Amino acid sequence: MARYGRLLTDAQWDKVRLLLPRPRSRQRGGRPRASDRKVLEGILWILRSGARLQDLPEEFPSQVTRWRRLRDWEEQGVWLKIWRAFLAELNQWKQLQWSESFLDGSFAPAKKGALESEKPSGVRARSGWWWSTARVFLWESTFVLHPRTKRGLRKRRSRRSA
Repeated sequence: MARYGRLLTDAQWDKVRLLLPRPRSRQRGGRPRASDRKVLEGILWILRSGARLQDLPEEFPSQVTRWRRLRDWEEQGVWLKIWRAFLAELNQWKQLQWSESFLDGSFAPAKKGALESEKPSGVRARSGWWWSTARVFLWESTFVLHPRTKRGLRKRRSRRSA
């Protein structure tokens, strides 16, 4: 990592390393497993630079290795564990102000004069990003939707009782 340096400090890596699943032992031969730290730093490099997966420098593990680890860690809930661990540490140091938290949303504006889009196909599945976002929101949120009530309206008395 001489060209780009470390993206994680040793202290950060020590905390993250404990949350990563242990690799299964391989009884057969084959290529040696790429370092989890190099894979994670490759993922972070992509996120930080905004580059395409194919544009990652050669000093990081291959695109397929990074993608597989990213997928496996997502399926095993590793990212959520890391996120919770760092949030807990920041909260312990009183570095978070929960009153200033918010949800982020995204949208895609329609182009003027564009053709009307088709109705989505029922066969089409939700993306992994959608499920990840929904899972975190549902697990971490204390949001409760209360039934709507009309304020300031009293029950009307019928004219017969007046």
